[in-house]
Amino acid sequence: MRIRRILPLAFFIVFVGCRSQETDKPVYESENLRVEKLTAYTFVHVSYLETQDYGKVPCNGMVVIHKGEAVVFDTPTNIVASDELINWIENQEGAEVKAVVATHFHDDCLGGLEAFHRKNITSYTTNLTKDMAEDRGEPVPQNGFESHLELMIGGKKVISEFLGEGHTRDNIIGYLASDKVMFGGCLIKSDGAGKGNLNDANTKEWSNTVERLKAKYPDVEVVIPGHGDSGGIQLLDYTIDLFKE
Repeated sequence: MRIRRILPLAFFIVFVGCRSQETDKPVYESENLRVEKLTAYTFVHVSYLETQDYGKVPCNGMVVIHKGEAVVFDTPTNIVASDELINWIENQEGAEVKAVVATHFHDDCLGGLEAFHRKNITSYTTNLTKDMAEDRGEPVPQNGFESHLELMIGGKKVISEFLGEGHTRDNIIGYLASDKVMFGGCLIKSDGAGKGNLNDANTKEWSNTVERLKAKYPDVEVVIPGHGDSGGIQLLDYTIDLFKE
């Protein structure tokens, strides 16, 4: 039974604050990886990327687990953390990872892809991301799609979709339709965050893209940004305002 079905107002207030009480105690934590539970079927995985400009940066991804099957959005940043995540899903949650989806071509999304391929886990991303990853010498997912992909994970529909440029030309989001949980990835900013890495960004279109996202998914209740704390739909509004020109 999901808390949000019983106490929808309380659930919303918690996420507006920043993160749910469940995430104060991770379900898994090591020096490489942290896994936090958000809802009955969704988790945030947090790994770490060493950068010249921002130091050690925590990077978010999403895991959906239902009826013994799982999908991962964005790999952890390296192979070691990715192995830990796969092992946690398999051994502690008793689920088979059916797919991994990369939301754009940067290494905080693809850095651990080899670990998934070694386990014969099918990988997906857009055709544009495949091309950009190959051009930049990043690991390349196996299967491409144009702008929309639906996967069934334990009978639940999980959506991957491109709605426009922002953080990169190729950034997509993930959405668990039944639970109204969105992985915004680096397209979405956490409360109080700055604009971050703009090396590959389209700042003129960023707000427009998030406005389209909000219009298409107006009932979203939980939003996971690429970095920082999860929240509610206010993270979409915050990102729109941040990049308004």
